[in-house]
Amino acid sequence: MKRRYKLWATFAVLAGFHAAILFAGFLAPYSFSAQDRDAPYAPPSRIHFFDSHGTFHARPFVYGMKDDPENYGTYRVDFQQIYPLRFFVTGAPYKIAGLLASRTHCFGTAPGHVFLMGTDGYGRDQFSRLLYGGQISLAAGWIAAAFSILFGAIIGGLAGFYGGWLDDILMRGGELFLALPWLYFLFAVRAALPLQVAQWQVFLLLVVVIGLIGWARPARLIRGIVMSAKERNFVTAARAFGASDAYLLRRHVLPQAYGVMLTQMTLLVPQYILAEVTLTFLGLGVGEPMPSWGSLLASLQQYYVLASYWWMFLPTVLLIPVFLTYYAAADALQERVKSVAL
Repeated sequence: MKRRYKLWATFAVLAGFHAAILFAGFLAPYSFSAQDRDAPYAPPSRIHFFDSHGTFHARPFVYGMKDDPENYGTYRVDFQQIYPLRFFVTGAPYKIAGLLASRTHCFGTAPGHVFLMGTDGYGRDQFSRLLYGGQISLAAGWIAAAFSILFGAIIGGLAGFYGGWLDDILMRGGELFLALPWLYFLFAVRAALPLQVAQWQVFLLLVVVIGLIGWARPARLIRGIVMSAKERNFVTAARAFGASDAYLLRRHVLPQAYGVMLTQMTLLVPQYILAEVTLTFLGLGVGEPMPSWGSLLASLQQYYVLASYWWMFLPTVLLIPVFLTYYAAADALQERVKSVAL
């Protein structure tokens, strides 16, 4: 019962997080490309219920900001400007899940601004870019992991089912991929591309390369399960009734590995998200103006940003629970698979 609770709890957290990313346009108060050139590196907005005179406000609000003439590039609170926080406001157009057009946002202020995580050097809202950037980074992780699992299931299934020389060739190839320094290989692939390649082409190429590089480990695990499953009585009986090899693999053998595939998928997604973030951080992934979690961290390469604007670290802090939840889900899945097998 405790294992089941842990499994459902972790998947509920992941589902909530992915829902927030999927509906980024609704939850984000601004577009990912909206710039406020009067507010570069603005600090996070503080939500208030009491004003400077101690008066309680039923509706939360933020104060306005203005430049500090004594310190260039810094801001001070303007207690004379109060902007109530409103819900279900009309703002920049977006598409829900890329399909349904809408202009309704969960919250916002007008004519003021609310920057929950501050702004970057172009005055773009970091919170909005974090949500929109998650769509690219998560898509990269899931698509690449799906490639790895699919390719690994094909290679591992064939190697385990037929064995012999085919098994030797495929598994030696898998060992080569395991020894391959994939990060440097990705650098080489991206560096070989011309600079004028469209961003969606760069994204697809990197996702495919990441996915194909990581197939070896799932293939080895699936191979072991297939080797065990093909010797079971129900497989032998189905073969005696004239079932083909393709039918046996599809209906009887590979289904035994579904639990391992799902566990590997949960492990590979955060690894591939981190790969995309690393490449984008180093300038080899999806470029501006498209947001990515890596592009949110790219400004941290500059010393004055590190020293002066602490809120630029917030995306890094928020990504840690995401990775930990994925690994907790993989651990819970592994325990579930073991309990079912026993």
